[in-house]
Amino acid sequence: MPDSAAARDILHRWEGNPILTIDDVPFRANTVFNGTPLVREDGIDMLLRVEGQQGYSFFALARSRDGLHFTVCDKPVMMPAEVGPWALYESRGIEDPRATRLDGTYYVLYVASGPYGPRIALAKTDDHMSYERIALVSEPGNKDGVLFPRKIKGRYARLDRPIGEDKGCIWISYSLDLIHWGDSQMVLPPGGVRWDTFRVGASVPPIETPAGWLKIYHGTSWTPAGPVYRAGALLLDLDDPANVVKQGLVPLLSPRAEYERIGDIGNVCFACGAVVFDNGTIYVYYGAADTSICVATGTIDQIMTECLEYE
Repeated sequence: MPDSAAARDILHRWEGNPILTIDDVPFRANTVFNGTPLVREDGIDMLLRVEGQQGYSFFALARSRDGLHFTVCDKPVMMPAEVGPWALYESRGIEDPRATRLDGTYYVLYVASGPYGPRIALAKTDDHMSYERIALVSEPGNKDGVLFPRKIKGRYARLDRPIGEDKGCIWISYSLDLIHWGDSQMVLPPGGVRWDTFRVGASVPPIETPAGWLKIYHGTSWTPAGPVYRAGALLLDLDDPANVVKQGLVPLLSPRAEYERIGDIGNVCFACGAVVFDNGTIYVYYGAADTSICVATGTIDQIMTECLEYE
């Protein structure tokens, strides 16, 4: 797309977008979207949400050396459970993985979709190809779980998006073992800015900066034509991340390109992972229209100044 259109947003779309579409998936499927990056020594992997033609989602893996050009592996790496305690709660698919590196291991929060509503589940991987389920870690009606990359005051922390009174708010919870969670507090309701008045959700695992936890989130507004999903930024207190230090008044990324406007669900820029490089450059990966995966680039300084300091 023309760079003049991309320049309207703080983050800049890569000119090669989309980076992954259904045409890149080497097995029969309907669509691919909402992938989460896993960094390795010689490149970046992407755990993908793939919707099969049967109508449920599962996970595949794509591999890249530069974080821009990906090759999808020949077979899915994680399917919904068919036996054991997860089978019932994953009977309608597994969705929207979010990976965080903790103590050298990637832990993945994902949505277990079943007949009683969505629940957040936890798995881990050391090789990015095989995944060990650990626990179902929420009650029904919860999505958008992301883990903080380190303990806070001796406890693990996560953000999620339970639904209450038909509102989707960002909450924080704490755990000593990653399995049992509590001390939950509401962090951010919708409507803090004018472009996130319908729902908000934790999109990208928190990024630690000297000023606080940088949180890239999704905000949704409702229009006569349906919802519009944008990506925005928050800054949370380092020692007490239930406290919002700043909220960006303008979004980082809004649906503008045709591949964001038109798809299975139109008008969607759904951030779902990020990689920060040593020079401060950030790659933000996002699902576009529930039909492809894209990347937008910028710097941590840009986000801090152009979004969080915007007047």
